[in-house]
Amino acid sequence: MTPRWFGVRAPLSARARLVLGIGSFALPLGLWCLVSYVPFVWHPMVRIADPGGVDYFQPDMLVDRAVFAEETGNMRRDGKALPAGEPANPVYLPAPHQVVLAFYTAFTTRPEQRDAPWLHESLLHSIRVIFLGFAISSVIGVPLGILCGTYTAISRLNEPFIEFFRYLPAPAFGALAVAILGIYDGPKIAIIVIGTLFQQVLIIANTVRKLDFSLIEAAMTLGINRLRLLTRVVIPACLPDLYRDQRILLGWAWTYLIVAELIGTSSGITWFITQQARYQHFDNVYAAIAMIGFLGLGGDVLLAWLARYLFPWDRASARA
Repeated sequence: MTPRWFGVRAPLSARARLVLGIGSFALPLGLWCLVSYVPFVWHPMVRIADPGGVDYFQPDMLVDRAVFAEETGNMRRDGKALPAGEPANPVYLPAPHQVVLAFYTAFTTRPEQRDAPWLHESLLHSIRVIFLGFAISSVIGVPLGILCGTYTAISRLNEPFIEFFRYLPAPAFGALAVAILGIYDGPKIAIIVIGTLFQQVLIIANTVRKLDFSLIEAAMTLGINRLRLLTRVVIPACLPDLYRDQRILLGWAWTYLIVAELIGTSSGITWFITQQARYQHFDNVYAAIAMIGFLGLGGDVLLAWLARYLFPWDRASARA
């Protein structure tokens, strides 16, 4: 067991990969179920079933266990009907089955506000913002990163400023983006671009620098020009690694989505989450957050699957 499953960089069988992959989700889900369904683990509140003689208790009301115990003692002392209830978690921690149900009801329940978009409309809007922001970032960042990784002079000209700028938090530019681009999608896309572009240049440049320099030397010895050096040697040799870099950077774009959609007019999945939290529909909040995770993971799995056919010679892509 130990050599096969816990060997250093040891290859895993398809069955072992499947078991461990399922376990990575089963462990946190099991902990969530334990907290939600086992009363003595963490149920700090009581859900009122029968208010008894307590005038301010209502059915389905959540109260602290200490308050419930105090009122039960008061009713017993006064000879009144005792309240009844069952241990419960706070309203902001729904049980797993409630969140699973919300995956369906969130799409079928009409929004609280008459003119508000449905959940599927909010999701499509968020995906559009992510796609445009990351596409713009890639159009600029990928070529610049390749040039910085290949030519020392270009690297020295650009990377010191990029290193400085990447430490500036992208949301800090929100007010400026609204002033320049308006209150709609423009500033949201700009925040995603700012949040991913500078990291993208540095990561891609570092990937290109890992290319075996003997390949470049051999090409230059044969008299290759600068353009063909990039298109025939550097890019083909680094392409699988650049593809993996883009998969990682796309995940960063998703992390900026929530902040970006709060700038200007609230929109997309962020608007849905804030509205559901306002009405204390926390099962819908958890479902929407999980949907973001599933969309991101699904996209990454699809890209990893495509890599096997785009780069069949790359071992890392074959193992993805």
